[in-house]
Amino acid sequence: MGSIGEKRVREDEGGVGSEKEKRSVTETACSDLTDSVGDGAGVVMKALSKGERERRIADAIQTVLECLEEDPSREGLRKTPSRYAKALMDFTNGYRMSLREVVGDAEFEESHSEIVFLSNVEVHSLCEHHMVPFHGKCHIAYIPNGKVIGLSKLARITELFSRRLQIQERLTREIAEAVQEAIDPLGVAVFMEASHMCMVMRGVKKTSAKTVTMSMIGCFKNEDHRRSEFMNLVRGAPK
Repeated sequence: MGSIGEKRVREDEGGVGSEKEKRSVTETACSDLTDSVGDGAGVVMKALSKGERERRIADAIQTVLECLEEDPSREGLRKTPSRYAKALMDFTNGYRMSLREVVGDAEFEESHSEIVFLSNVEVHSLCEHHMVPFHGKCHIAYIPNGKVIGLSKLARITELFSRRLQIQERLTREIAEAVQEAIDPLGVAVFMEASHMCMVMRGVKKTSAKTVTMSMIGCFKNEDHRRSEFMNLVRGAPK
């Protein structure tokens, strides 16, 4: 497949700046991306260096700026494609981490048998539908089953899954399931409240709307008193 520059030359019959040329640039960029997305895309991308992935993202963002009728060569935008590429790789670095790497050896034998509750864990993620941010806080609880986990690791687990393209419902569930997988407790509960920029900046434009999601596993799902205990702690958590 030719580069964007090669495609420009082949399609330059309509003159510089023609609609035909503009379409060819956009179509080539889209087809380049399509070659890397689809069946086995994850395997293909893992074979690329971080620098190569950032270059591909930057090329795509330059095309986006052109489609917005902006001038990517003007001073304020000249470095925007590369800056955005680096930022997006950082925002989504959860794809390049694993639960085992995050938890490490921070699992400890412990006979504590009552609730462990971590409140107000900050959440920052990108909505997979519009790729704009949503942010908020979550509360995480578990009942140990002979083993506890370092408290900071609960926050790290939250970051592992939030630094991906997400929906809040799945993010909440993945955090709970990861804690369950890490230390096999008697139960896990996660409560998340977040504000979505896709609702604030576009569409219905409801600036004060917040979305609440919960995920319950084990005793928090099956035993009413455990669920009530968790919800009382959530309500009493500092705002």
